[in-house]
Amino acid sequence: MKKITFTNPHRKKHFEFFNGMNHPHLNITANVNISGFIAYLKARELPITPSIVYIISKSANAIPQFRWRIRDNEVVEHETIHPSFTVPTAESDVFSFCTVEFNKDARTFLDSAQTQIEAMQTAPSFEDEAGRDDYLFLSAIPWVSFTGLQHAMHYHPCDSVPRISWGKFFEQNGETLMPVAIQAHHALVDGQHMGTYFKLLEEMALNPETNF
Repeated sequence: MKKITFTNPHRKKHFEFFNGMNHPHLNITANVNISGFIAYLKARELPITPSIVYIISKSANAIPQFRWRIRDNEVVEHETIHPSFTVPTAESDVFSFCTVEFNKDARTFLDSAQTQIEAMQTAPSFEDEAGRDDYLFLSAIPWVSFTGLQHAMHYHPCDSVPRISWGKFFEQNGETLMPVAIQAHHALVDGQHMGTYFKLLEEMALNPETNF
């Protein structure tokens, strides 16, 4: 982890402007083409949810601004951020958090994710490790092909962990699309970074053989 210091005056003003707002988060929802990705997973009998979590997390880790966090009005950058995603449980009709250490090796990550998902069925968790912000909060909403999403969160003290959700797949013009919503702190993440993220995510979905 390292400290980020804004030496560019305009970038510093951008940070201070949005960091001073009561609701400083930016939300963008877009559809991602996953036609080849889903076909690839099914042909190789790979688990769909952990595989989606993997490409979402890998895309986020590739963009420094998604790894930045605000602590006491200062910015730090994590070397790696780790997904904490929602999974159903056998204990209740509400979800459990499932945290998995991110690993660049897809098969290693999928194995770890499957193990954690199974553990959450009977021992659900609703707590994050105190003082830790190297997370990426993810959630699946497979019942709805949503067109927008707003997350519950604390605004004060500052919460700068990005939220990324994906929804129900749908067919359009012969392609399989997946709605993806991103919510991030605008003092850290701008529209350009969001655009880069969606481009990376779709590239990974369109070329699964390069990642799995």
